[in-house]
This record gives sequence, C-alpha cells and structure tokens, in this order.
Amino acid sequence: MGHVYSDSDHYLGEKMPAVLLRCVAAFISTALSAGAAQAVDVAFQPVADGVYAYIGDTEGRTYANEGLNANIGLVVTPAGAVLIDSGATFQTAKKIHEAAKRVTPQPIKWVINTGDQDHRWLGNGYFQSQGIETIAHANAQADMKARALEHLNGLAVLKERLDGTVPTLPSRYIQENDAKLELGGVVMELKHRAGGHTPGDMLVWLPQKNVMFTGDVVYVDRVLGLHSVSRTKPWLESFAVIDEIKPRIIVPGHGNVTNLATAQAHTRALLIALRTHMKKAVDDGVDLSAAVKSFNAKPFASLKHADVWIPQLANQTYLELERE
Repeated sequence: MGHVYSDSDHYLGEKMPAVLLRCVAAFISTALSAGAAQAVDVAFQPVADGVYAYIGDTEGRTYANEGLNANIGLVVTPAGAVLIDSGATFQTAKKIHEAAKRVTPQPIKWVINTGDQDHRWLGNGYFQSQGIETIAHANAQADMKARALEHLNGLAVLKERLDGTVPTLPSRYIQENDAKLELGGVVMELKHRAGGHTPGDMLVWLPQKNVMFTGDVVYVDRVLGLHSVSRTKPWLESFAVIDEIKPRIIVPGHGNVTNLATAQAHTRALLIALRTHMKKAVDDGVDLSAAVKSFNAKPFASLKHADVWIPQLANQTYLELERE
C-alpha cells in the first residue's frame, strides 16, 4: 500500500524548528490578549446507515470557524471507525475525535486524507498521537511538504487555536490509482486520477452504502477554489470517475450533502465553462484582462462568493491554458 514513514519523516517541524518556534511564540503571545469567541461545535449528522458527515463553514478560514471550513466524514463498522480527513489543526482534530465518540464507541482505526489542503491533513498530528494510522495518496506527499509553512501562515488568524499544530505527514501512502480498504465488512474504494484541486485529491467510494466522499473534487453551494497547485484539466479527469460511478449520495469537500446533478452543475459545469472560454481566448490571442472580463459568470451567480472569486478563477485558468 505504501511506505510507513518513521517519526523523523512524519514531523516536518523537526526539519524547520526555528520557523515553527517563532510561530508558536507568536501564537502564545496573542493568546493572552485574544477575546472570547464562540467555539466550533463539531457534530456528525447521519448520511446513510453507518455513514456520517460534519458540514463545515463555507466561509474562508476565520478565528470563529477555527479553520474548519470543510466537510469531514465518519464511517462506522463492526470492527472500528474510519474518519475522512483530519481537520486543519491539532485542536479541531481533537474535537472531531470527541464528536466521533459521541456517535459510536468503536475506536477510530484509520484517518483518510482526501487531499493536501490544510483542512484535509493538518490534524494528523493529533490522530497519530492517539496511535491512529493516517492514510493519503502518494501524490500528496510532495505538496504537503512544500506548502506546510504556507498552510500554517494562512491559519495565523486562528491565534492560540493553532497551538499544538505541527504538520505531520501521513503514516501510510496509497501508491495505486485504485485501491481498496475493508474494515468490518465495509468496503472503501480509494480513487485517484491526476489530482485537480491538489495533486493528492482522492475519492472515497462506499459501494455498499452508495455514498461517495469527494474531498475537494466537488464543491456545492459555494464557488470552487483554485490554488497554485490546482489544475483544471486533471480536476475534470477526477470528476469523470464520479460521472461513471453515479453515487446516489455525495458528501462534497465543501457545501451540503448533495446528489450527482448538483455536483455537476456547481463544480463540473464551472470547470468546463472556464476551460472552454479561456482556451478560445488563448487560441484567438485575446489578452488576459479582456478574457477575464468577457467570461460569462451568470450561470454560477447563485454560488456563494461568485462575484469575488470567479474573476480570480478565470485569471488562473487563462494562465493554465497558456501553459498547456
């Protein structure tokens, strides 16, 4: 399945102690002056028999949402439980664990990281401290290492709520594009193509439950995100797996539990529209500014943050098509 890394491999903090010590010192100093704020209440809701989801905030990362602005999954079997993603911090990972205990007495055996964005894996350190194996696709490893400090800097708004968070690599990597895990008779099919939102994007398909956890391959209710490592072409290749399987229930990376038609309308259609428009603009020699301004965002105007984020997506897609 993949190499199990030693502790010295897991903890990136051991490779950049000065940076992390400065971060920790800054967080401790601000903690004393931080005002009281409502804490995130993590609670799993049933999705199917033995399958649960926590639906995170659809805003950006804030002190109030503790960086937990993404969905987390829980699968309960007779032989133990499996978490889908570990959360953005050590402290939210602990909350996720406590929420899982309120659902089932079964111990968590595995945590599957569906990608290499902060809220998919920065909680790994907590779960590994509990002796729980964390699993990701091998293609996530390089990006996790490369952007770990960037993730921490992006979470600085959390102040003392980031305390204890050390980027901790998965303890097992999936090498294959298609792999199968089984626990207590429940099958989990892990499917990776070429990434999309991040290089390590991985779908978790539960064929017996007709449920798919998509990680950041699917966004609904809000506009999808493109980052420096995002690529729209492989993203559509990953989405094609969802089209082929046609799951009855989709737990997206962001937004409410949904169905295939909504996932297609809110994510796939936007990616196709961006690529189609920008390819023509590049082929016709239209400059970047004009291409962005002429993109028709009206079909996606109902999605949260559309007015601010779609021009950014258009800009990045144009640059990606230029490189292609």
